[in-house]
Amino acid sequence: MRHVACVFVATNAVLSAPTAARAGIQAEVEAGVVFVGRNDARIPGNGGTTFSLVNDLSTDPAPVFRLHLGYRIARRHLITALYAPLRINARGSVGQDISFMGGTYPAGSPLLAVYRFDSYRLTYRFSIWKRDNLDVAAGFTAKIRDAETSLYGVEARRKTNTGFVPLLNVHVAWRPRGGAFGILFDADALAAPQGRAEDVLLAATWTFHKNLDLRVGYRMIEGGASNDEVYSFAWLHYVVAGIGMSF
Repeated sequence: MRHVACVFVATNAVLSAPTAARAGIQAEVEAGVVFVGRNDARIPGNGGTTFSLVNDLSTDPAPVFRLHLGYRIARRHLITALYAPLRINARGSVGQDISFMGGTYPAGSPLLAVYRFDSYRLTYRFSIWKRDNLDVAAGFTAKIRDAETSLYGVEARRKTNTGFVPLLNVHVAWRPRGGAFGILFDADALAAPQGRAEDVLLAATWTFHKNLDLRVGYRMIEGGASNDEVYSFAWLHYVVAGIGMSF
């Protein structure tokens, strides 16, 4: 009977623990609008003409979304996969000739520039400090970026590039006094001589069910690369809302 009682108590403790503390699947959906603060390009990097999709052309805000799917192992280990597509269009004309990928676009001619930056990431992070109201975690992200800068006018030219980018991940989720409302900070970032990348989220959260939460916040993405092949730097500002679920 003593052994049965111990098993009963242990089972009850596991079942009554918060969902976030147990192993299981986690999913997040985020959507919003992106505003472009900077988007400069020069292709090739050692001979093209530098132009701005923001200052030289007109860029409208664009809708965005991203999908997260993860699995928590025990209490402190989490593996997540991310899909985050991005496409921005800019239109207008430039007061100088533009040399782009060996072609020349005359000054004053109508232009359409397309900036695409689709991101695929696999992240592992470990919770250094984990309580019901506080999770402080760090880890590593393997990112595949599928990028494109295209220019359409008197002719169409496209520069595409797919590559691997390693990043560091930092995650802090805090709910003061274990209440329903909290603050979420999440970042993937790394800088190197070849370039840099930062993806930072700061959001307010509302846990309205033990395995459901809503979030509203600001996301910033900044970075780029400069080499003989390409010069491209962007600074993007997002207003986002999302829902997180655990099973």
